[in-house]
Amino acid sequence: MQLAVIQRILGILLSLFSLTMFPPLAISLFSSDGTTVPFISAFALILSIGLALWFPVRHVREELRLRDGFVVVVLFWVGLGITGCVPLILSDTPELSITDAIFESISGLTTTGATIITGIDSLPQSILFYRQELQWLGGMGIIVLAVAILPMLGIGGMQLYRAETPGPVKDTKLTPRITETAKALWYVYLGITIACALAYWLAGMSLFDAVAHSFSTVSIGGFSTHDASMGYFNNSSIEMVAILFMFFSGINFSLHFMAWRHTSVKPYWYDSELRTYLSILLIVCLLCVAYRLALNHPENNIHVIRDSIFQAVSIMTTTGFTTTDYQHWPGFLPMLLLFSSFIGACAGSTGGGIKVIRIMLLFKQGMREIKRLIHPSAIFIIKVGNKPIPERIVEAVWGFFAVYIAIFIFLLMALMAAGLDQVTAFSAIAACLNNLGPGLGDVSRHYGNINDFAKWILCFAMLLGRLEIFTLLVLFTPTFWRR
Repeated sequence: MQLAVIQRILGILLSLFSLTMFPPLAISLFSSDGTTVPFISAFALILSIGLALWFPVRHVREELRLRDGFVVVVLFWVGLGITGCVPLILSDTPELSITDAIFESISGLTTTGATIITGIDSLPQSILFYRQELQWLGGMGIIVLAVAILPMLGIGGMQLYRAETPGPVKDTKLTPRITETAKALWYVYLGITIACALAYWLAGMSLFDAVAHSFSTVSIGGFSTHDASMGYFNNSSIEMVAILFMFFSGINFSLHFMAWRHTSVKPYWYDSELRTYLSILLIVCLLCVAYRLALNHPENNIHVIRDSIFQAVSIMTTTGFTTTDYQHWPGFLPMLLLFSSFIGACAGSTGGGIKVIRIMLLFKQGMREIKRLIHPSAIFIIKVGNKPIPERIVEAVWGFFAVYIAIFIFLLMALMAAGLDQVTAFSAIAACLNNLGPGLGDVSRHYGNINDFAKWILCFAMLLGRLEIFTLLVLFTPTFWRR
């Protein structure tokens, strides 16, 4: 373990993160909302910590190893969650405890969107923008951005990219150099964000709300500048824009890049994960619409269809925007939506959940085992898009799924031991581990009513979900620390 290299990179990354205080600081100065001092103090504190880590080891130039990359990624996300809460603690509005501020910060950076704040409409604009900014930075992953910057500072980035990038296949490059790959992904991410902001603005949002909601839409975060979330606007055009960009952001960003590079929709058309993602999403939408229409009066049909499609897309993509209290929907629908978040979005997207590609491979492996029972001597190869999948990847997916279930059960029991009822505990773990946000029961609107111990458990769950479980758990294994 190269501790000096790790320390130097963490110092540089935290110093860079301190610069994110400037946009909300500018808004504070412009609007005179009383949060200037908290953001200046936060900038000074985070920069000081970063420089204090970097300065003693500034001349270290060893190459970063894969094992070091895992440590950097985990420590950076934990460090960001803690230092990112500083403006929230120092600000008079909202008045948050340290636990609540860290919970809000980690929820933003992991794009979970689980909030403990009530009275969001009355918050200063700078704080509102800062919450949205945290989600936008966490969406594609600050580490991926750092991969594009660190080579200029003499630090390799491939190890960070492998440790940070979600999904079962992490070594696929869009360009020959990993730095260019990271830049390409961020150009696509920025371009979609700008398009989303313009669409929201044209649909009727104010410029501030349009930019703020574009951050949380493209990052699939779900934070809003209003307590009622998207329901505040009660605007079908805005909801259509949200549906489009939530769906678009749930697609593998590599496909967006390839489509843009070749000016062709063929990369979308031939991607089997995208077709599966669209098929599952359509099924969930149809089930919600059909079941609710069967139980509603004819004059409410348009509203029922609109809400059903919006919530289905929002929950399955793990965005977490709401236009209605879907937890009060009849029958099995609330649980259907919650379970759809387990599937989540595509690998390589900003969404959470297990990921569609893993669900595909689990299904194909199950079908292969059935065929083997019928033809024990036959050899069956699992293919995705007519390409054979190595057995190592299939085994890794099964391993991920097994660990995911074990972690889910363990954290569920821990929450119930902390005093939460079964529905609240189950939905809270599902919402945080899948980076969804809103749950059921006592956490359907916000997480402010649960105790501090439960909040720390959920912070751990959010980090596990954002880092795809193994990236974080590997640090707890004795094998990782052996030389």
